[in-house]
Amino acid sequence: MKDYKEVVKSWLEGNFDAETKAEIKKLQETDPVGLEDAFYRNLEFGTGGLRGIMGVGTNRMNKYTVGMATQGLANYIKAHVDGAASVCIAHDSRNNSRLFAEISADVLSNNGIHVYLFDALRPTPELSYSIRLKGATAGIMVTASHNPKEYNGYKVFWCDGGQITAPVDKDIVAEVAKIEDPADVRFAPVAGTVPGGIETMGAEVDECYLKDQLSLMLSPESVARHADLKIVYTPLHGCGVKLMPEALARIGFKNVIHVPEQDVSDGNFPTVVSPNPEEPAAMKMASSSPPTRTPTAWASPSATTKARWSSSPATRPGASSPTTSSPAGRNSASWTASSTASRPSSPASCSPPSASTSA
Repeated sequence: MKDYKEVVKSWLEGNFDAETKAEIKKLQETDPVGLEDAFYRNLEFGTGGLRGIMGVGTNRMNKYTVGMATQGLANYIKAHVDGAASVCIAHDSRNNSRLFAEISADVLSNNGIHVYLFDALRPTPELSYSIRLKGATAGIMVTASHNPKEYNGYKVFWCDGGQITAPVDKDIVAEVAKIEDPADVRFAPVAGTVPGGIETMGAEVDECYLKDQLSLMLSPESVARHADLKIVYTPLHGCGVKLMPEALARIGFKNVIHVPEQDVSDGNFPTVVSPNPEEPAAMKMASSSPPTRTPTAWASPSATTKARWSSSPATRPGASSPTTSSPAGRNSASWTASSTASRPSSPASCSPPSASTSA
């Protein structure tokens, strides 16, 4: 394995953006220990995907390490999946989650794989649902669950909507490990190739998801009898607020209490030390704040809050300006609005490659 100083030198001399190089030089001058930790190894892509602190370096979550992981996934799909392939992508409210989701979409499209990308933050279960709804090959969820705000992550799902399992998981890990240089990543379209295209998913998938959720109710009569049951709900600044209040209202619960400050999707999680509901401190406001009834009509967080970025918004590789949630100005070849989705009567038919075909 290379000495970390050699890796640092390769990033300073390589085809990396100016902001990344400036941050590396800053670490050299002010935090040599942090510099070593950022470069002494590659951020491990395990069976659950990536997870790590955001920042520059091979041992951090950043646009280059995310791009390398996505290229490895694309290579696996192209080698082992027959016919047209597609991938659904969603993200949470964490800093840079939208950036990482869009970079993943670009890399996959530039590898000829069609992408279904949600128009804004969505919860993980809806990502799983969308894979089955669209009959997609795989899915990516950009999230670090309940880790502190400094972290982000990247989880890979397969065509059944579940996280990758054997033998697919180990084979994807092996493909990702082969990508040792960001130069191997298709951040931009390649001449002579046909992009897979990026299709936006939005409210039409939400509607299908909610309707199918409600169809699973075992006892509507019980809900009717206990419609005034007191329920306290907080998304802890995450993406659950996108659908949960609406789901509870449609089910029939009328006494839902929430914490307005925590309904704001914010990757800095300003009202908690860590957005982990298993920690009593995270639920302090929910258990002690004055009751506030759920409004009759909920505004979409994407319409009322701006995308949250780190203190220095990064520019995507190959782009000339900071990325936004809008398709306009992207370096992807095509964006289309998702057509009205039909509810899936059954999971997408798929089967992971057998051990013999994936060796």
